[in-house]
Amino acid sequence: MTRVLFIKASPRGTSSASARVAEAYIDALKSKGSVTVDELDVWNANLPPFDGHALEAKYAGLAGQPLSADQQTAWKAIEALGARFQNADQIVIATPMWNFGVPYQMKHLIDLVTQKNVTFTFDENGFGGMLKGKRAVVVAARGLEYVEGTPISEENLDYQKAFLLSWLNFIGISDIQTIRVEKTLFGEEALTASLAAGINEAKALANAG
Repeated sequence: MTRVLFIKASPRGTSSASARVAEAYIDALKSKGSVTVDELDVWNANLPPFDGHALEAKYAGLAGQPLSADQQTAWKAIEALGARFQNADQIVIATPMWNFGVPYQMKHLIDLVTQKNVTFTFDENGFGGMLKGKRAVVVAARGLEYVEGTPISEENLDYQKAFLLSWLNFIGISDIQTIRVEKTLFGEEALTASLAAGINEAKALANAG
């Protein structure tokens, strides 16, 4: 049994290029064996705010202080989200690029679960990711084509893939595969070609193990 946490970061539903490619990857996984999918749509998941009681709970925990009842309630919601990451064998993220980064709801999810003893540890030896041994697949859709060595390149303007890869490494995941779906704003022909290439790459990646 392969347990997949499927994070959808686009609000575009069936029009989302990143989601369509990620779904092709998951469908290919299902064709190989038993797969369960825990879908987390960041736009419909009613993510809790990270302020007030949640923020105070974080600092109380870091200081080793007991949590109030309200703080415990807020922290349990964060731990429940974190458990979905801990319980997954693979984390599949389908995200568009917004202003060279990720949508704010995706960033909000990351801010919620990136907590001590939820997805990482911290002691006198430094940080330690808690999600070692898992695979992550990032489907990164972007309207432009990011060509190495040009002003419009990943090294100059891509804070989407770079941010996600840094975060996934921080929480302990080293097996990270990335599928780029580019030129989605270049008209229907370019979009169709990019989707086809992305879907083929997704299927090949799933079938390769």
